[in-house]
Amino acid sequence: MPHIRPVSDLRNNFSEISRIVHETTEPVFLTKNGYGDMVVMSIEAYERKLFQSEIYFKLKEAELEARASDKRLSHEEVFSDLKARLANKTDGEDV
Repeated sequence: MPHIRPVSDLRNNFSEISRIVHETTEPVFLTKNGYGDMVVMSIEAYERKLFQSEIYFKLKEAELEARASDKRLSHEEVFSDLKARLANKTDGEDV
């Protein structure tokens, strides 16, 4: 169930809101005059959302690229290429 509080609670009950966002890892939605105004979340929850968003974007990008090309690589080819790139990086070469 979402946590919805008036924006005045941010000033009057900051410690409680801080506790909620850290213990539940869920955001608190703040309202102003009965309408949604802002969201408060812990840094950990925010970073997790960013990471999930980045993964989603990269997967969508890969899906679009796959649709535009008939070329497919096996996992052996992908891992072989990655290992070669990592080996070059550790040798001081940029890939």
